[in-house]
Amino acid sequence: MTEQQRGLFATDPWEIDDRQFGNIAVVVFAEGASGSFDYLIPDELLSRLSAGQRVKVPFGRGNSTRVGYCVEVRHQQVPHRRLKSLAELLDDRPLLSPAMLRLTQRMADYYLTDWGKVLEAVIPTGVRAQAGTRMQTQCTLTTAGVAVSVDDLPTKQAAAICCLRAAGGTLAMAELQEQVPCTAVPLRGLEKKGLLRCHAERVQVAQVPHRARTSMEPITLNDKQREAVDAVVAALQAGRHEVFLLHGVTGSGKTEVYIKAIEEMIRFRRQAIVLVPEISLTPQTQHRFRSRFPEVAVLHSHLSDSERNAHWQRIAAGEVQVIVGARSAVFAPTPHLGLIVIDEEHEASFKQDKLPRYHAREVAQWRAESESIPLILGSATPSLETWQRARTGQASLLSMPHRILDLPLPDVVIVDTRHALGERRGPGAMSSRMLQALKLALDANEQVILLLNRRGYSTHIQCPACGYVAKCPHCD
Repeated sequence: MTEQQRGLFATDPWEIDDRQFGNIAVVVFAEGASGSFDYLIPDELLSRLSAGQRVKVPFGRGNSTRVGYCVEVRHQQVPHRRLKSLAELLDDRPLLSPAMLRLTQRMADYYLTDWGKVLEAVIPTGVRAQAGTRMQTQCTLTTAGVAVSVDDLPTKQAAAICCLRAAGGTLAMAELQEQVPCTAVPLRGLEKKGLLRCHAERVQVAQVPHRARTSMEPITLNDKQREAVDAVVAALQAGRHEVFLLHGVTGSGKTEVYIKAIEEMIRFRRQAIVLVPEISLTPQTQHRFRSRFPEVAVLHSHLSDSERNAHWQRIAAGEVQVIVGARSAVFAPTPHLGLIVIDEEHEASFKQDKLPRYHAREVAQWRAESESIPLILGSATPSLETWQRARTGQASLLSMPHRILDLPLPDVVIVDTRHALGERRGPGAMSSRMLQALKLALDANEQVILLLNRRGYSTHIQCPACGYVAKCPHCD
């Protein structure tokens, strides 16, 4: 076929497929548009971008700049003319691991929530704002700087090289200037000679206060406690996911089982997450864990943004052995997670009612399942869901029916106020039996707690003559 003949069959320009192979970032947003959006990755950002980082992208017809989360990086055939490019990376490294991305995607699918909203809730505000950090110029010796003879350098530059060698090759510029001492001019001179490299780096300013570990006498487990610990450790050693319902009466020593299981787990250089109701995050609870483990992070609602960010970075670096906190601690960025414990698993506070809604017990089970680790659910009064799982074999039941040292449970006296109305002394809900018990305690110089298990005022109307309680036909 001649050249002229081949030209008769040439493809017209409008028939050419403009799709090419390119690098794509899949981005989701916390607010506004639902779903995911594809963006081209510029060559200068490709080596620095990973799933789990935040990015700035143009969005919409006006190309307004928005912050989103990169949830996937892939190489595929794409129509270049229709895709926009990433504008900027906001994080030096991923905020979430691939396992956490899979967990948050499962949450979004199960709870019918946008993936971006889940990511926004999982990553604390202080972490997103990089609270308690600042940019700092670091000076690092190059290969030529390590080998250079200081005799051939001016005095200040020679002193700077010696200081860097003594420090292991890297120092903050401000610290180096103080040690030499010198201005930035000699250091810039070393940089021009190729002996020194100066670069900006974000460093942590706010430090988590270190609390000294207090020694405690070793505690000997009873038979039921030892059986529970052995069952959990066996699952940990086998590397399998298993859910344990630790059903023990109040005072049976469930917390000691948690601690012993964590001690065994730490021998494998793993980390543990312990979830407790917010109301149980008392100084006594914190002290109990800190007295047994040297590296404990306690996450609660009273932490400042800088403290929360400092904890997050230490946990992500693997420097923390045990994370104790309320429901949001289930998202702690542990790189070596080995065990999750939920104490008082029946508590309603483990369920978040604000968007994005989730139940920490369910999320903890998903996370433990995906990472093939044990999950301990402890309670004296398990939830119906957990009890049914134990009955049907979906969870292993570990029973502890007796208190430590077989101590008796406190006596509970139920007073029927309808029959005790004639015994009352004046108006109010206090029977003569309650008043008598209060008087005995106060006469013995003891303390009394009166718990009204409802909020509000005048929560019911009761007839003092017959005991009838009036109810609203619309809301009762």
